[in-house]
Amino acid sequence: EFNAIAALEADGLSKLPLALPFAQRTPPSMHYRAWDGRAPEGVDDCGLPAPGHATAVVPDVALLPCVGYTRSGFRLGYGGGYFDRWLDQHPQVTTIGVAWSIGELADDAFAARAHDRALTLVLTEHGVIA
Repeated sequence: EFNAIAALEADGLSKLPLALPFAQRTPPSMHYRAWDGRAPEGVDDCGLPAPGHATAVVPDVALLPCVGYTRSGFRLGYGGGYFDRWLDQHPQVTTIGVAWSIGELADDAFAARAHDRALTLVLTEHGVIA
């Protein structure tokens, strides 16, 4: 799996402010919490590691996991809609999808819905798709 922290450290960018998503099942929602880069001390409602009671923040750039993606920038996620709802509320955020190249879908095979937002770019092991 892609290790964003290792990539940032390799580029000397590890001093950037960081945040991790925190998902809530009821009502279904997600927000980001400030993160200091250490092992998260809590978990969100989906059981994923997350900062405990850190301050909620809106990042300038968000890395989003992709099960699949299209060349036009649409992503297939994990089915919960958490990122979709968050992106709909924060259209100003630069979004970078992180995917394996094998997950590429033909544009005509993916029916984007009204709430879907195209990513700014997609990053795979083969490079950047803008």
